Amino acid sequence: MVSGNALLLNQGTIYASLVRLEQRGWIGSRWGTSDNKRKAKFYSITAAGRRQLTADTHYWERLKDVIERVMTMDKSAEGADA
Repeated sequence: MVSGNALLLNQGTIYASLVRLEQRGWIGSRWGTSDNKRKAKFYSITAAGRRQLTADTHYWERLKDVIERVMTMDKSAEGADA
């Protein structure tokens, strides 16, 4: 698992998220047959989804940088108190 079991989601959460992403036009879906010969729905990212992913990635990187600065500042303040 990519998250190393740090993030666990149930099927209902995943399905609801896929529906929202599809409604926003960020993913598309098609019906097909899985490796075990069962009917399955396959999802793929759209061009709009790639643009949104890029925007969200930039946002999270900026947020991560701010949090790192705040955490570093707190550690520096602790050292100054000693």
